[in-house]
Amino acid sequence: MDPAFRVLGWPPDGPQLRLDYRRFRYAGKFVMSNTGKAVACDPDATREGEYDAALAAVAFNEDRTDPATWWLRYITVRDDLRGEGLGARLAAFAADRIESRGGDRIRIAVNNPFAYQALYKAGFGFTGEETGIAELVLERPDPRDTEAYQSGLDRYRTRDPGDPEATFLDDKRGPRRPAASTRDLETPCARTVAKWVTQTCGRSRRSRTWRGPTSRGASSPSTRTTGCIATSRRR
Repeated sequence: MDPAFRVLGWPPDGPQLRLDYRRFRYAGKFVMSNTGKAVACDPDATREGEYDAALAAVAFNEDRTDPATWWLRYITVRDDLRGEGLGARLAAFAADRIESRGGDRIRIAVNNPFAYQALYKAGFGFTGEETGIAELVLERPDPRDTEAYQSGLDRYRTRDPGDPEATFLDDKRGPRRPAASTRDLETPCARTVAKWVTQTCGRSRRSRTWRGPTSRGASSPSTRTTGCIATSRRR
């Protein structure tokens, strides 16, 4: 199955997503409407009861003080799809779309080496900065500096991680760094998702809850990672 990637809406009037809290971390963060949303989804899937048909989702918005900088706030991947690179692909897709709207820098803060590695594959690089809760700040575009890549991993190494993090960090020692993927993320089936967005997010503000496809292949209007690979707090 090749997922479709699509931006559902932009801040400050982003759509609401209702994700199954049993299958997605930070599901409650995607109900808020003050962030933009993008999803990866199966165009053949139908809505599962009250929950939206998404495989992964990302929430994003502008920096409070610098409109040229955007933050990917939360990325969440359905539990059974973790480890397949879906979160990194969705992050790269969202960053591409933000850049196309004039964003000069896209940032994200990550709290574990697996998320760090995944975001490097999406074209992000370590800035040398940390948040107040010890998350490492990555930024795109990335200067592709191998020394910076290893310095970020060293931050995790000094925290005496247990397995599997310790084994992972040992394996990443040396001059190697992951190459950013150049895969085209806009799949043909994204045109189907575009129809869903037109039918939901294209309505009035009262219809900004995205429901995914119904059994008839259209969205149902509404009036009202670990699945998460990375999180960042509002600045």
